[in-house]
Amino acid sequence: MQKLTQEKTLVLIKPDGIKRGLVGEIIGRIEQRGLKVIALKMIQATEEQIDGHYPKDAAWIRRLGEKSLGTYSKYGINPVKELGTNDADEIGKMVRSWIMGFMTSGPIVKMVVEGVHAIDMVRKLCGNTLPNMADMGTLRGDYSVDSPALANSEKRAVHNIIHASENPEEAMHELSYWFTPDEIHDYKRAEEDIMF
Repeated sequence: MQKLTQEKTLVLIKPDGIKRGLVGEIIGRIEQRGLKVIALKMIQATEEQIDGHYPKDAAWIRRLGEKSLGTYSKYGINPVKELGTNDADEIGKMVRSWIMGFMTSGPIVKMVVEGVHAIDMVRKLCGNTLPNMADMGTLRGDYSVDSPALANSEKRAVHNIIHASENPEEAMHELSYWFTPDEIHDYKRAEEDIMF
């Protein structure tokens, strides 16, 4: 049972979340959910750090391109006219470079969150990665109005405030990538005896 209460996930508050003064709101929502922040730091990420954070494998890059092509199709935009290609791999590389630029455009807050089903809980709090599809009541649904069509037309990343690990494998990689064991703390929240 203890292991279930100790699931960990990585959260990054992106430059738009920082610039909009949402750090306190995001942490507050996480803590109100019964999760606890066990590591926290603001940094100016380097290009190398962000490059190592995001996957470089062909399947992930292709998925980025396919998502963009889906957006173009949905809104009747010609990708060849806008980007010079309709190749999902090439578009995926462009999108990854836009993400790199965005994530290094200002400071980010990195944190480790722990609790019951922390990975799923935080993803649920965040909402859909596309703010225009995120439900109201989620962080992205309440605080982000960006759309992939607009971002693609401006050749930039979608501004969606926050990153959270998607699954246990990703969380394991990201936690060890962004934090050393001595930066992660263990403590008991006052209500843990009541909640579990």
